[in-house]
Amino acid sequence: MNVLESLWRLAALPPEALHYARLAGADPVFPSSFAVGAAGQSTLAAAALAACELGHQRGVPRQAVAVDMTHAAVECTGWFSIDGQVPELWDRFSGLYRCSDGWVRVHANFAHHRDGALKLMGLDPATAERADADRAMQSWRALDFEQAAADAGLVATALRTFDEWDASEQGQAIAAQPLFTIDRIGDAAPLALPPLAGDQRPLEGIRVLDLTRILAGPVGGRALAAYGADVMLVNSPLLPNIEAIADTSRGKRSVQVNLRTEDGRRTMDTLLRDAHVFVQGYRPGGLQALGFGAEEAAAQRPGIVYVSLTAYGTRGPWARRRGFDSLVQTATGFNHAEGVALAGGKPRPLPMQMLDEATGYLIAFGAAAALRRQQQEGGSWHVQVSLAQTGHWLRGLGRVAVPEGMKKPDYEPYLETVPSGFGDLRVVRHSAQLARTPAKFTRPSVPPGTDAPRW
Repeated sequence: MNVLESLWRLAALPPEALHYARLAGADPVFPSSFAVGAAGQSTLAAAALAACELGHQRGVPRQAVAVDMTHAAVECTGWFSIDGQVPELWDRFSGLYRCSDGWVRVHANFAHHRDGALKLMGLDPATAERADADRAMQSWRALDFEQAAADAGLVATALRTFDEWDASEQGQAIAAQPLFTIDRIGDAAPLALPPLAGDQRPLEGIRVLDLTRILAGPVGGRALAAYGADVMLVNSPLLPNIEAIADTSRGKRSVQVNLRTEDGRRTMDTLLRDAHVFVQGYRPGGLQALGFGAEEAAAQRPGIVYVSLTAYGTRGPWARRRGFDSLVQTATGFNHAEGVALAGGKPRPLPMQMLDEATGYLIAFGAAAALRRQQQEGGSWHVQVSLAQTGHWLRGLGRVAVPEGMKKPDYEPYLETVPSGFGDLRVVRHSAQLARTPAKFTRPSVPPGTDAPRW
């Protein structure tokens, strides 16, 4: 409960609402030396409770929100299957490579990242095998490959210890920033929201543009949809997606808009005029260059709540660097620390992509908290989160003693099968239990472009 209270205070939300939170369970719930259960449970509960607090702001009674820690942690694994098959989520070239003086993790799930990394290793992507990459990496120094990859716009990071990360300029920049920020960026009257009845979910009538692709952002949009928001997932027809879209787009419309065309920008202008929340997870500066940065969105739609997701925050030498959860874990010390605690020193990832998952729920939490502020005092608002800041926060929750031989919990009690545009989808049920208006997904997940880009 103390973890949830600290999140609640940071968002400046009414302390009396915390009396409606019901949290059960204690770490460890997974074999991890970090408090991954508390991280998942607290961010999930914060998102759900903040949505309910916005509902209360709109005139309906508060309601209890219950989150079981094991259920929350299982949900944060992102497990799913399609027609009975569990997709392979990692490319064979993704993962850790031993270098001449340490380790490097390469993210190769997208073809252009994989091919770029292989070419950097001096290999032909058309013929290379994983064993070739393993041999090639042994001639590299870890930090040299990391820098060369960054210079080429690729995604790879050297393995660091916590001490090494803390001593780095970027580590110090992350440590100096709060977990998230909610800043007023413009003047506007409170936006008119449709009336809310007591039997409606707390975010009904809220329109969300979800311009995200890789886990954290889609998880945040999915949570907002579970609590009633009308979420429109906006994909570019030019960019690939990951298999997890089948799970993370539950409850959302799914459209395609090419912002690099005049027609696409006009379409986005039209969608933005009627939106309440704009969530984006593109590389820093990417949407601003297309006319849809935070300030530009606030100018077009005064009163908007704009949410920005980055890998490494907004300050420091890595502020514009690309990154994914697995890479941030490696760079910031988690893989080393988990390996020392549980794997005889061999680098080991967390049992789930918790930086993505917790950041996703912080997106939903920050959006709901900022919407409440907007209703109270007007203004346009900018919520900023990053994977590295979430990692710094997770580390601050302390370490956990793991019983010898501990296994992951049984997922089966938390699963359900639902139809989707991808096939029969077996997924983890949402773990936040709202007492009066249960969380649910009223739209099945569907492939990008299934829906028309209009509200």
